[in-house]
Amino acid sequence: MALLEARGINKTYGHVAALSSCDFDVEAGEITALIGDNGAGKSTLIKILSGTEQPDSGKIAFEGKEIAIESPYRARSLGIETVYQDLALCPHLDATRNLFLGREVKKSAPWGWFGFMNKAAMKERSVDAFADLGAAVRSLRMPVENMSGGQKQSIAVARAATWANKVIFLDEPTAALGVVQTKNVLDLVKRVRDKGLGVVYISHSMPEILQVADKIQVLRRGKRVKTYKASDASIEELVGAMTGKFEDTAA
Repeated sequence: MALLEARGINKTYGHVAALSSCDFDVEAGEITALIGDNGAGKSTLIKILSGTEQPDSGKIAFEGKEIAIESPYRARSLGIETVYQDLALCPHLDATRNLFLGREVKKSAPWGWFGFMNKAAMKERSVDAFADLGAAVRSLRMPVENMSGGQKQSIAVARAATWANKVIFLDEPTAALGVVQTKNVLDLVKRVRDKGLGVVYISHSMPEILQVADKIQVLRRGKRVKTYKASDASIEELVGAMTGKFEDTAA
């Protein structure tokens, strides 16, 4: 049974059909790559499944039960977290503050009533969180604006993994990273998968997709046209499915 499943999702913006009877699913303990050319509907689908957009029609099921994900807050309450390309990190805050952004631990009463934070508790949990995932962070006290792109990406992924207990969406997590930084992020993504979470991985890099994914689902013109087992797929097949070079078959 799929952990998170979308069936027959439709979404239009004016006269433009972003999604047309689109299906998608992800299972626990699996990295599912979502690929497609620009305009294929990937971002729209992720926005719907993370609660920032609402479908015009279709069904979403979570752990076998039909649900509505009416907001990002609802998605987070289900254990679903998203890492967007912009990472949504506060550059002037350190790794710990970013890890707990919006989820700060307050001190016990009466100090907590006035908004005083329990910095020691947050730092201790941050150390455990980064160590558990093997995330390389130069310093927990350094503002993230002074860190490398790979370290920033690691913090964003680790933050999502800390608060998610079901599904993580990763939108182009290695964009603009070097070879070594990309390898570190891919290793981190695999460790998130190995914790039993369902990971949805979006990327335009076909070699990267084949390296990290367990399953690959292809969108074209707002619809899933093909599903591959990553170990059986080739770059030529993936590009052919994305562009329509090969005849579409039922996914």
